[in-house]
Amino acid sequence: MTLNTVIKEQELGEVVHYLSQLAGLNPDAVIVQDLGVVRLLREYFPQLGIHASTQMGIHNSAGLAMAQRLGVSRVIVERQVTLDELALIVPKSPVELEMFVHGALCCSLSGQCLFSSWHGGSSGNRGKCKQPCRRRFYSKTGNGFFFSAQDLCMIEHLDEIRALGIKSLKIEGRLRQPDYVKNVVSAYRLMLDTPKDSSDYGKRLGEARNMLAHSCGRKWSMGFYTKESAEKLVNFDSLGASGVLFGRIEDARPNGFLFTTSKRLHVGDRLRVQPQTGDEGPAFTVTKMFVKDHGTMTARPGDKVFVCCDKDMPYGGLVFKIGESPGDYSARVEALPSPRTRLNLKIEVKQDQLSVQVLNAPVPAWEQAWELTLAEKHPLNAATLENVFREADSTAFAAGQVEARIHGLFFVPAAVLKNVRREFWTHIKDTLNPAQVAAGDAAAKFKQDYRNIIPSKAMLPETVATVPRGEGPANPDAIRAINVYEVNKYTNEVILPEFCSEDRLNSLSGAIASAYARGIRRFRTPALYGLELLKDLKDIQITAGGNLPVANSMTVLELQRLGVCKVLAHIELEAAALRALTAHSPLPVELYRLGRPVLLITRARIPVEGEFRDSRGNEFIAEYERRDGMTRIFPKKVVSVPRLPGMVDFYDLTRAGWNNGETVEFNFNSELQ
Repeated sequence: MTLNTVIKEQELGEVVHYLSQLAGLNPDAVIVQDLGVVRLLREYFPQLGIHASTQMGIHNSAGLAMAQRLGVSRVIVERQVTLDELALIVPKSPVELEMFVHGALCCSLSGQCLFSSWHGGSSGNRGKCKQPCRRRFYSKTGNGFFFSAQDLCMIEHLDEIRALGIKSLKIEGRLRQPDYVKNVVSAYRLMLDTPKDSSDYGKRLGEARNMLAHSCGRKWSMGFYTKESAEKLVNFDSLGASGVLFGRIEDARPNGFLFTTSKRLHVGDRLRVQPQTGDEGPAFTVTKMFVKDHGTMTARPGDKVFVCCDKDMPYGGLVFKIGESPGDYSARVEALPSPRTRLNLKIEVKQDQLSVQVLNAPVPAWEQAWELTLAEKHPLNAATLENVFREADSTAFAAGQVEARIHGLFFVPAAVLKNVRREFWTHIKDTLNPAQVAAGDAAAKFKQDYRNIIPSKAMLPETVATVPRGEGPANPDAIRAINVYEVNKYTNEVILPEFCSEDRLNSLSGAIASAYARGIRRFRTPALYGLELLKDLKDIQITAGGNLPVANSMTVLELQRLGVCKVLAHIELEAAALRALTAHSPLPVELYRLGRPVLLITRARIPVEGEFRDSRGNEFIAEYERRDGMTRIFPKKVVSVPRLPGMVDFYDLTRAGWNNGETVEFNFNSELQ
C-alpha cells in the first residue's frame, strides 16, 4: 500500500486510524515518504513492513545505510540515479533495492519539486501535481516544452537490471487505467520469463513492445539511467502529452466536439484533449459518438466524429487516446475468495508443551500438552512448523506472519502436527471474533504518547544562508551558513548539498572533515543521507529540513532520535500548519522567511538558461551548476513571509537580497493541497 505523501500535524490522527485499518489487512509493506509515518509504523505497527518511496530521495549508499537505521527493509531508489551509479551502490546496500522501469517521468528529483505547488498550492509531494512541467514556456531565445520528459521504458534491459542485484521492478501507475496495467505488466512479465540468450527472445520482445504500444504513453527512453539519455530526455519542440494522437478539434459545442479521427475509435475508449499551451486537459471515457449524424460504436480512420461530452473543450485542442475499453472483470472478481482476517502467530515448542500466541488479537496463548521424543535423524525445524500452521482451515481467518521457535531437537510425526494445527484453528474460530483483530491498542498508545510530547520553548538566534561576496546578516548575532565547499573565516554553519552522487561521497566526507577541523560545529542537511555522514562527529549541532520535508511532530521526534537539534519547517506549509507543527515540536522549528527556493532540480539537460516565463505570466530563472551537473529552477519573485511567534527565523540570501522589490508569500496564506 502507498502512503508516500507529506503529512501535516493536523492529519496525524487520521493517518494512525488509516494505519490501524491497514494492520488488519496485513499488506506486504507500506511505501512511505514522510519520516513521521516511518516512525508511526515502526513504533506502533511493527507488523507492517516499511518500504522507502522514491519520494524519500535516497540516491547513495549513505542514504541506504540511514534507511536501515530507520527500520526500512526496501528502498525504491531515486529515478535520476544512473545504472553506473547503481552498480556502485547495490553491493554496499544493507536493504533491498527497487527501481523504476516503465512509465511517465518527473523532470525533477523525486520529493524535491515545488513547481506545482508554486502554481497554486497543489503539491506534487502530496499527490496533487498539476504537471506544470508539461506546459509551454517562453524565453528570449524561443519557446517550447522545456521540462517535459519522455517516458521511461527498460523492457530491453531487464537482464542488466537483474545482474545488478535489483530485487524488484516498479512500474509507474498512479491514476492509470486497467488496460494500461494489464498491457505493461504482461509485457514485463513476458520478458522477465524470457532470458536474453533464448532462441525466441527476439519474437517475445516484439510481442512485448506491441503490448506496450497499446499503453498509450509518450516516446520511450532510458530516462536518467545513462548520461546520454538524460541529455536527450527533454524534447522542447514536442508537446509532452501522453497517449496516441487521434486528431485535432475542428468544432467545439456545449454538448461535444467534432474532429477527424486518424485511427479506429471505439465507445469505451478514453480520450484526453490537450490545449496547445500544454496545460492539463480534460480526460473522459467515450460513451456516445456520431458519424454523419448516425450513432455508432466504432469510427474508422478518416471519419469525421462528433463525440458527446459535457466538458469545455479548447478549439484546436489535440485529441489523444489514453486508454482502451477494459475487459469485463466482474466474473473474476466474484470468483475471488472472501477476504480473511490475518493473525500473526508466535509458536514455541518444548518437550512437554506447544504454545501458540496470537500477536494481533486480545486472546490468551493457546497451549497443548504433549511428550516429545528426542530426534535421532529428522528433527522438527521451524520452517516446517511455520508452513504447517499457515494452513488455516477457516473462511474467516488466515495466517499472517508466523514465527516459530523450537527449544531442542525433537521428532514430531506429520499426523500429530496436522492434528494440533486443526485443534488450534478450531479453538480460534470458536473464541475469536474477526472484529477483535485490530490495532486499537496501537492507536490508544499513540494518543497517550502524543499527549506526552513536550514542545520546545527554546529561543535561538536566526540563521542566514549566504554565498561568498554576497549580502550578509543584518543581525550581528545571526548564524552565518554557507555551502560546505565554500567555507571561509566568517562561516558558523555549513550546508550539505541536497544531492550527492555515489562517486562524490568521499569528496563530500572530506569537505565535512575539513570544516570540522576548522572548528565548525554546526551542520545543516537538506537530505537524509547527510545524517549518516555526520553521525560520528562529536559535539555538533545538526539542523535538518529543506528537501527532507518536516511537516509534523512525528518527523521531528524521529530526527531528534537521529541526533538533530533543530528543524526547518517544510516550505510548502501554510500558516495554520506551521503553527500546529510548532505547538507540538520537541525541537526548535525554523521558518523560511526570505529567499528564492529551488522549485525544480534535475540532471536532465534543460533547453533554457536564465529568465523565462509561462503563458500566465509567471517568471522563473534557470541556472546550470557545473559542479554537480544539476539545473535548478527558481522563481523570479522572492518569497517573503511574516514572523510567526515561537518559530526561529531562517533567511536564504544565496539568490536573494534584503531588498527585492515585489515579493510573494507562496502558500503562507492559502491551504496547501
